[in-house]
Formats: sequence, C-alpha cells, structure tokens
Amino acid sequence: MKTYRVGVVGCGGIAWGKHLPAHKRNPHTEVVAFCDIIEERAVNTAKEFGTKDAKTYTDYKEMFKAGGLDIVLVLTPNNMHCPITVAALDAGFHVLCEKPMAMNYAEAKEMLAARDRSGKQLSIGYQNRYRKDALYLKQLADDDFFGEIYYAEALAVRRRGVPTWGVFIDKEKQGGGPLIDIGTHALDLTLFTMNNYEPAYCVGRTFHKLNKQRNTGNAGGDWDVDKFTAEDSAFGFVVMKNGAVIYLKSSWALNIADPTEAITTVCGEKAGADMLHGLRLNTVMNGKQVMIEPDLNGGAILFYEGAGDNPEDLELATFLRAVSGEGKLYVTADQAAVVTRILEGIYESDRTGKPFYFD
Repeated sequence: MKTYRVGVVGCGGIAWGKHLPAHKRNPHTEVVAFCDIIEERAVNTAKEFGTKDAKTYTDYKEMFKAGGLDIVLVLTPNNMHCPITVAALDAGFHVLCEKPMAMNYAEAKEMLAARDRSGKQLSIGYQNRYRKDALYLKQLADDDFFGEIYYAEALAVRRRGVPTWGVFIDKEKQGGGPLIDIGTHALDLTLFTMNNYEPAYCVGRTFHKLNKQRNTGNAGGDWDVDKFTAEDSAFGFVVMKNGAVIYLKSSWALNIADPTEAITTVCGEKAGADMLHGLRLNTVMNGKQVMIEPDLNGGAILFYEGAGDNPEDLELATFLRAVSGEGKLYVTADQAAVVTRILEGIYESDRTGKPFYFD
C-alpha cells in the first residue's frame, strides 16, 4: 500500500483524542496539512502530528486549493460537515467525516451526491462498530444466531456527562444535544447489527429539564446555562418497514442510577443479546434458559494481519484499504445517511407533537 497524504479540517478534541494518534501509528499515512479557524490550534496540532513541512491554514478552501492531498478528515462541529465534505470530494479527495454525517437528511443527500459524482470514498466515524463486542455481535447476527431481530434498544445514557467544552451544547452549531451526539452511535450500532435500514415512522420527545440547573455534579464541571440550548435528553421509538421496532434512549444529564453508552440490545426469534454488563447472549438450549458470556479477550478479532484491535486503528486501516481498492468500507455513507434521517425524524416528531413518517 502506498503512503497517503492527509489533510485535517478541525484540530480539536476528536482530532487529538482519536484520529491523529491513529494516523501516527499507521505507516501508510502522513498528515501534511492542518486547518482550524483558530490558527494557533492548527499550528500546535501540526507540530504534534504533522510532517516536518506540514502546512497550516485557517480556511479549508485554501487548503483544498493548494492540493497535494489524497485524504481529508472532517473533524469540525456538525454544521460544517456537509459543506466541507462536499468541497473536499469535489476537489478530488477521499473523505472520512466524523459522526454524525450531517445536521439533517437533506445535507446527507448532498454529501452522497458529491461522493457519487467524484467517485471517491466517503465514510463516517462510527468507530464503535470496531469494538470487540460489536464485531462479535455483528458476526453472530450475520450467521443467523438471533434469527429475525424484531425488537432492539439503542442506549446512550449518561447520568451527568455533559460535554462543556467546544460547541457541543450549542444547538445551532450541532443540530441538537445527546441524541445527535451519542445517541447517533447507539442507533448506528443497532441498525448495523439488525441489518435494517428501512424506517417507516417514528415518535420522539426531547427534554430541557436539567440544562438550566446549577451545581450539577457534572463530570466535566458545571455548564453555562445561557449557552446550553440543546436538549439534555431525548427518546425515540422507531418502527421499521418490516415491523421491527427500536427504542432509542439518549441523555447527557438524567437522574438514572445505571448509565450506559453506545450499546445495543437485540431480540430475535432464536436468541437475544445485550451489552449492559459486557456482551451477554441469551437463548434456550435443551429446554432450559441459558446466558452465554463470550470471552472476547481470547484473541483479537482482526480484519487482517497487523491491524491491531483498537477501534480507531481498525477504522483507519479499513478506510485505507477501501481507498486503495483492496477492500470495502465497513461504515458506508448510505448507512450513515439513514441514521441521520431517523435522528431528524425524532427531532421533527418532537417539534410537531406527531409521528413522523419517512415516506
């Protein structure tokens, strides 16, 4: 595999915490361009993760115009995912965009159209699919261990885990709160396990019950009540075209004793599974109810030799194989667009007080 030249748009926490360390560990990429609206942040990120001659920019259009890239990472607030991704694809670059794909389904379709006319690869950063438990669960589902999955729960519930940095709590820039931020991971994992991307209708409710409180006990410190315009919790019930249902629960702040994040529960005709206390499988054997707890530490589940088993490393390595023509995307933009479509439906149902029908 050749060495790919990478440009980064957005040099904040997700760049430092997930993407750029993975690139530093991967021998097939070099990060040569860094863009951020805060120049100092771009410069500092380039010093830490870039090549010696890495360039820095405050305008992504200038970075794209300069060229010399193969891949662009879009790691910005949600409201910029669509315009930057479209511009990067149209400039001839492959794109890995952070989750969620877009603010709404209309933007997601713009991104799909840009991918199609450019012929480039586009994937979305749903790294939870690459966890050991998720990989094993998906393998079982594909092997028909569960039979038809007709009920599922997508869970991303924090007790006091409001992200007080960046613009996470700003509804205008992010499109929403925990539903679009962490609920998106749980929904993606659930749809992928079910292999069901055909929603019929949904009902949703969002709440602003705790976001104006002070002395909150929040893990990241008290939030600014004047800036917290997104919901603090959101819930949705989705009915799929084949009759299957998904109950989606998400919160940054909720008075609940047992928080869970980015996990799924699935129930099929033959068996079920949950991730509430590690991956647990339940079924009936010889007329008795049984619970199976797979040992996921008995060896890494590898896509191929040398990939490692960190989700972010697998995400990058798999994307590079697709870019090189040696493999397929594990997270497709078409799948991610359906996640965005359902999230938008839940928000719209909350706004109107009525069920939202997708067709």
